[in-house]
Amino acid sequence: MKRLFLTLLGLCLMPSCSLLNPVEDDPVRHLLDSPFSSRTPTASKPAVAVARPSLPPYLERVELITRTADGRLEVHENDLWAEPLDAGITRVIADNLRRLTGSTNIQPSANFITKEYDSLLEIRIERFDPQPDGNLLLECTWKLQPIVGGDATPKAFRTTVAIRQDLEGGEMSGRIVAMNDALGQLAKKIRGGL
Repeated sequence: MKRLFLTLLGLCLMPSCSLLNPVEDDPVRHLLDSPFSSRTPTASKPAVAVARPSLPPYLERVELITRTADGRLEVHENDLWAEPLDAGITRVIADNLRRLTGSTNIQPSANFITKEYDSLLEIRIERFDPQPDGNLLLECTWKLQPIVGGDATPKAFRTTVAIRQDLEGGEMSGRIVAMNDALGQLAKKIRGGL
């Protein structure tokens, strides 16, 4: 009788074991994109290779990072980049410049087989994350290094973009839109130097 009771009790408790297991949230993968409307490039100039930007070490990870008011970094384990952040920035800056200039010869440097470009765009990013006040900060220096000739002087760039909270998908969707807008502003500034 005792054995029958324990068997029945075990059968009753088995389904509850699966109910007590922790639920894992599926990660969301994010991708940067150009904020400018698409158009077919037709010009051959300017010819610019876009190098992968230099990033601070805390941004070189698959998870999105947020800086708090007291200087701590929050790692968002369920919000992931779909590609390395430096590769995404390179792709979007090249795409932005192609859309702004109409040139077919603005590509990430890895896409060029030989030195078929006139200059190399180098970007060093110091900050590219949300601030506690709800704005996204992009702080960087950039230079268009000519392939032939002397060394170009770096130019400083700083912009803040409000992170929209009204987008479907919540805070992270608003953050990605703000990052796209900040990269669009940087591309407009770079275009002035082409």
